[in-house]
Amino acid sequence: MHIGLSAVKTGPNEIQIGYSVSDGIYSIDFAVHTVDLSTVEDIPSTIAFSVLEGIMAFSGRHLVKFICAGVGSRLEAICPRLPSLLWSKLDIMPFIMPIREFDAAEEVDELADSFVRKALMWIGPQEMPRLDIVTRNLVNVDGGGIKLCDLQDYERSVGEPLWRAVSVLAKGLTDRKVKIRFFSATPQGGGVALMRHALVRFFRLLGVDCQWFVPKPNPAVFRITKNNHNILQGVADPDKRLGEEEKQKWSTWIEHNAERYWFRKGGPLAPGGADVVIIDDPQMIGLIPMIKKRQPHLPIIYRSHIEIRSDLTKVVGSPQEGVWQFLWKHIKPADVFIAHPVTGFVPAEVDIKTVGMMPATTDWLDGLNKPVAQWDTQYYFRKFNNACSADRMATLAFPSRGYICQVARFDPAKGIPDVLDAYAKLRQRLQREGVPTEDTPQLLICGHGAIDDPDGTIIYDITLKTIDGEALRAYKNDIVVMRLGPSDEMLNVLLSNCRIALQLSHREGFEVKVSEALHKNIPVVAYAAGGIPLQIRHGHNGFLVPTGDTVKVAQHLYDLWMNVDGVYEMLQTHANCKVSDEVSTVGNAACWAYLAGKLSRGEKIEPHGQWIYDKAREAAGVPVEKDEQVLPRDGLALQFN
Repeated sequence: MHIGLSAVKTGPNEIQIGYSVSDGIYSIDFAVHTVDLSTVEDIPSTIAFSVLEGIMAFSGRHLVKFICAGVGSRLEAICPRLPSLLWSKLDIMPFIMPIREFDAAEEVDELADSFVRKALMWIGPQEMPRLDIVTRNLVNVDGGGIKLCDLQDYERSVGEPLWRAVSVLAKGLTDRKVKIRFFSATPQGGGVALMRHALVRFFRLLGVDCQWFVPKPNPAVFRITKNNHNILQGVADPDKRLGEEEKQKWSTWIEHNAERYWFRKGGPLAPGGADVVIIDDPQMIGLIPMIKKRQPHLPIIYRSHIEIRSDLTKVVGSPQEGVWQFLWKHIKPADVFIAHPVTGFVPAEVDIKTVGMMPATTDWLDGLNKPVAQWDTQYYFRKFNNACSADRMATLAFPSRGYICQVARFDPAKGIPDVLDAYAKLRQRLQREGVPTEDTPQLLICGHGAIDDPDGTIIYDITLKTIDGEALRAYKNDIVVMRLGPSDEMLNVLLSNCRIALQLSHREGFEVKVSEALHKNIPVVAYAAGGIPLQIRHGHNGFLVPTGDTVKVAQHLYDLWMNVDGVYEMLQTHANCKVSDEVSTVGNAACWAYLAGKLSRGEKIEPHGQWIYDKAREAAGVPVEKDEQVLPRDGLALQFN
């Protein structure tokens, strides 16, 4: 269901709230409630909670879940916190609807009906908000009208020192009206898109001019760039190489998008269109020399977010060297090289003076991470199991049975065969020890797709065939493998309610899903790949395992599932308190605000391999204190037991 909300003042101490309920096709019910304000001190809170109570009462009586709300701008002006409360408390997406001058005379229930119909225009398939790509392929985050949270929510989500720092850095940008322009390959699916939606949303609340652009998609080019990704990570066929024809096709695609959308008068790469440019994906590196040729003094930051096998890029004639040399030719003119905080990810050709370390981040307030009420949790589990049934897939028996979960894209580097192998070893051991089937865990492997990742279908099909194999056939009905639609809340619910989270990537950039699981108090068993060891304290909030050792993974799964020596409660106790603010949207914004601030003033940045978060805090006059929780800064000295 969907709902429209409006308000009109009917007296000096009285306000009417209009409600209109729609089933997605037409309005089916309405109500008008009058709120007496004569004895009320906090009017905004009184009205907001009156609205929430009215919605919850309707939901309870009719057993319905509301998806979106069209909220009149007049009601939002009276109750500024109402949209974020709808989102955080009731899991309802609030669309703010402006009231035109001639709407003022309309009845409050008619306005509510109008607002819900307008909000429904922004709801697409699977009851998700439509992705809004506007002129020049600008990603119009939240459709320009969704309001999920406010600055008060963000301030509460992090520590006071970081909030002071980001406020200082953002003010420096807004005072000088600095224009920040991001370019990445896709507007949805994958970690880059998730981070950019969150960053643009937060910067918008701060008043920072930050825009994000994507190219017109080309499936053939995305096949090429995905092959390059796999080659650099060392997970591609050893004979796979980047050919001249592929290089030309890739370059032509970038040039076409740049000339058609971004270099034209009024575009983000035309003179005056940007003060700082961030190339956020290796797919977009062709822009760097083009920009430098036309605007030599325009600062460019390149962010490298995948694991690059720098040991293999050194091997003359290797596929990795071929791909890297092509990439490096385009990346080299950039002013700053941002990498995930793992030393081995930066090939030797990159001048260490230009390198700064910055982890991937997540948003504690978006659909992936916000707390979800029991009512909504049940809704998403029903929706998930219905999707499983539609695909003729096994379903989760939760809450009667627990489950182990890996949330990740279906990618050659994500270690899905290892997940299946470790699960088989665990079930075989439990079977030998006589543990009843109903007391054993199910296994869930799920994740979103991305339009620039053509491997998803291939790996998904391979996974299904593996489950039908001899080793796993006995447990097939307890293994759930699903490619999910773009519902962040569903992934949130599935990860929040699992017993144990896995992350068995063989090659990884940072994989912030680990921090998301720890934030939800879920113990994690993971391979020590990429930036994963930066997030897990072995034996305190999870277990790190040498890549490929599924026997050790199965042992840790057994210990956690059976709670040997109370290890599960011990890990749960330590999980949430070890997640650093620097992996949040606010921490990410502080880093970009620092970089954009200095570069837009014409200053040169030479991080020399330092963490950008630390430099941002210093620049804001709020340095990181010794007792603050941060990711490890002293490299990755790993010991396993």
